[in-house]
Amino acid sequence: MQSTIKRIGIFATMLLVASLLTMCSKKSSTGPEPMDPGTAPRASIDRFSTDAGNLFVRTSSNGLPGANKPVNFDMAPFIAQGLGPDGEVVKYYNFDVQSTSPAPIYALFKEGASSPVSGQLNIVDDIPGDSDYNDFWQINKVTVPDDYEANTVTSYQEIMDAGYPIEETNMIVNCPIVPEGSMATMRVNSSDNGLHMGWYKNKVVFYFTFDEKSLMTTGNGAVPLSIVYVTFNINPGEQGGGPASGFMTEMGSAQTHNVVATLPSDDSYSPLWSVNAYDNMDFDSVMDLSSAQSATILGSGIATVNCPVASVQ
Repeated sequence: MQSTIKRIGIFATMLLVASLLTMCSKKSSTGPEPMDPGTAPRASIDRFSTDAGNLFVRTSSNGLPGANKPVNFDMAPFIAQGLGPDGEVVKYYNFDVQSTSPAPIYALFKEGASSPVSGQLNIVDDIPGDSDYNDFWQINKVTVPDDYEANTVTSYQEIMDAGYPIEETNMIVNCPIVPEGSMATMRVNSSDNGLHMGWYKNKVVFYFTFDEKSLMTTGNGAVPLSIVYVTFNINPGEQGGGPASGFMTEMGSAQTHNVVATLPSDDSYSPLWSVNAYDNMDFDSVMDLSSAQSATILGSGIATVNCPVASVQ
């Protein structure tokens, strides 16, 4: 009798092991498990390295935040006060020089859906310091199967490995990637001033969204440009001149006479500005777009900078 009970026990154990092995086999056949953005590793972000920065490069003396340290973009030198086309007082952020060639960002959709997969973070393949990085992202729609679970795919390489169809759109978003904890609270036409999460090579990144105006690529696939007229404390071409000398301001004030050619309410507005520098001898006479255009221009198109308008008075 005891022998019979023992054989039954051994048989039951074997059945349990076989069942568990079958379950494990079925689980592994479904592919990778979704990642939890809340507990996933974070990418280290540095906008002020020599690879990432242009106007803002960290030195031992300028006090720019270290790698992966939160940045308060609501403080100088990242926000400035200028003038609009009709002399309006405007404030705008400065996210440094950016290219007119947008980088791709990937949003995942199930076939036939008009909205992205709920809970899925967008995916990028570049961060500040990478040669192809840009704050301006061209939206690419990725089609995934109906049974796809959010955040199963967390890198561009996984999109390619899975062979998911990709459709390039002409829509552009202005989403600077920044260190976790950074802040830029001012917006025009939007209350979305917090940080969003995305995926970069299986790690989480954080970015702002500036949607004061919908943006589309130009006919050659570039980010559209608008013009800004600026003047510096020391004119470009002189020793210590140009951006290194800082913008000229009214005495005892942060008010520059930098003039933007367009505002978010204008059809031709873009936050990517082509910079024209005018002679600082004309500072007092420049109060609007017309007077800026009449000033002595020392250089046209000297840089393209990401400067979303943050307020208009």
